Amino acid sequence: MSLGITTREFHVYVNVFQYLIIFTLMLWYMYWQLSKRYVLKLAEKLPGPKGWPLIGNALEFRGSAHEIMKKLCRHLEINSVVKLWQGSKLIIFLSDPKDVEIILSSYDHIDKSSEYDLFKPWLGNGLLISTGKTWKSHRKLIYPTFHMNILKKFIVLFNTNSRETVEKLRKEVGKTFDCHDYMSEATVEMLLETAMGVNKKTQERSGYEYAQAVMKMCDILHSRHMKIWLKPDWIFKLSSYGRIQKEMLNIIHSLTNKIIKNKMEALNELSQSCKNASRSDTDVEEKRRVAFLDLLVEASQNGEHITRKEIREQVDTIMFEGHDTTAAAASFFLSLMAAHPDIQNRVSQELDEIFGNSDRFATFSDTLQMKYLERCLLETLRLYPPVPLIARHLNQPVKLVSGNYVLPPGCTVVIATIKLHRREEIYANPNKYEPDNFLPERAANRNYYDFIPFSAGPRNCVGRKYAMLKLKVLLSTVMRNFYIRSYMTEKDFKLQGDIILKREEGFQVRLEPRKYTDLQQL
Repeated sequence: MSLGITTREFHVYVNVFQYLIIFTLMLWYMYWQLSKRYVLKLAEKLPGPKGWPLIGNALEFRGSAHEIMKKLCRHLEINSVVKLWQGSKLIIFLSDPKDVEIILSSYDHIDKSSEYDLFKPWLGNGLLISTGKTWKSHRKLIYPTFHMNILKKFIVLFNTNSRETVEKLRKEVGKTFDCHDYMSEATVEMLLETAMGVNKKTQERSGYEYAQAVMKMCDILHSRHMKIWLKPDWIFKLSSYGRIQKEMLNIIHSLTNKIIKNKMEALNELSQSCKNASRSDTDVEEKRRVAFLDLLVEASQNGEHITRKEIREQVDTIMFEGHDTTAAAASFFLSLMAAHPDIQNRVSQELDEIFGNSDRFATFSDTLQMKYLERCLLETLRLYPPVPLIARHLNQPVKLVSGNYVLPPGCTVVIATIKLHRREEIYANPNKYEPDNFLPERAANRNYYDFIPFSAGPRNCVGRKYAMLKLKVLLSTVMRNFYIRSYMTEKDFKLQGDIILKREEGFQVRLEPRKYTDLQQL
């Protein structure tokens, strides 16, 4: 051996070092046991698999995202309350609506869990993550931007983008393909043109590239959640995951920064035009498109408490939440139409009754008549909620209604929406796709927290009405033009519980033209 030590001495040093590591870990574990006595006492009473010292239940939850989702669902089929340990961190899953209401309806437990910290390089302190005064002031500022009076003005843009999607889909007719890419690109393009007020004709952008970057970011974040060794920032940044995340964030932030810059310049020009315009000059007002981003920028310019950095964080948040969730919902909807031809025929019949042989745009009034399509969409969101898990941080103990359990402060509580929506006492056939579950007379008998695809309580989704209107226009346009087919049944769906619920095998469908539509003449 070099450095003046023998082989025997080297092995002695190695052994001493190993013993020091073991001794240090034992000391840490003893300290943790003593400092967490109250938490451990309460956790001991909760149902769930027994964890191992230091690693918790890490060994049990190995495998693909689909396998992990199956294991979690199996535990929740036995108990509506399930505890798991991720290392030394206690995570408690809930699926009883009465327990869920306690958490989601409370302002005491409004903070998102530390798991959401991994989103910060991407979303900063946007509405998804922020807490306290920042969350309250920004939500108050953002909420009116999704008022129905504003959303109605987006109908034409929803229609235009939906028809463009139909034209792109025509090249796939007769083939089996994954429809998610098309739905993802469509929902991004709609967001850019409506919520962000981007003019398609004058500004370049790449919705497809952005959508792909978001999907890769979700994959990376899910991997980081499941692989404990990737939690430390310094290890993550040195890994291939860290390098890919840096590339994806560059794509995402480049687009949103450019959008904000262009919007600020456009509003400055508009402000100057307004000064030069006469009172009778309505041309300026016609050019102005009131959108989410317009109102944020104007608020900043008018002295409201929102900075340029905070605007970008809110834009990144709305772009993520407003496109990936609706893309997943649209993809599941089309897959279910293919798996249930009888239900698809009823949707097509309803659309024929509304539109006849006309290829006209859908109006807001038309969307109100899409009763059966809406029930199918709500049933899709019940069985396959785009956000299958919602996590909160407990700031104080919580007594549950469903059992004699007390949840300790400091733990993470996860609302398992995907199991909450499949409870037998709420739905007669909880695992069956049955749109009539949302007939008015059936829905009237349910509690508000029995169905929460857009979350619920003070932190519910501000864009839920926007999402439903966009999905109705997009899906009705696709179904007016195509029959949706697939060789797969619903039993073949392998759910993948990433950040957003997906199918492991992709959303494989085949299209058959319903009727010829000469969009160029419209």
